[in-house]
Amino acid sequence: MKQRLSLWALGLAILGAVLLPLAFRAQPASPHPGVSPAPIPAAAASPAPQHPRIEAAIRHLEQARRELEAAPEEFHGHRAKAIGHVDQALAECHRALESVR
Repeated sequence: MKQRLSLWALGLAILGAVLLPLAFRAQPASPHPGVSPAPIPAAAASPAPQHPRIEAAIRHLEQARRELEAAPEEFHGHRAKAIGHVDQALAECHRALESVR
């Protein structure tokens, strides 16, 4: 069971390493500083872009949280800490989606 928890923690660390650059990617610079682009009419505006990888990460994190909650032991408080980290990762993923919509 300890090995399984370690594998989940490793998976979450890798997931965080993959998602972190997405959350902080650079915004493109304006080609004409000081000049704002003309607003796009509402009818011509495109729908919000889809982000299947972040949405998949959210589903995986939710599954990881359910698995951790179902664990029969507390693991000296590490299970509760892992659940807290999963909750933080979920919050960041949701913020990432909100930032592009």
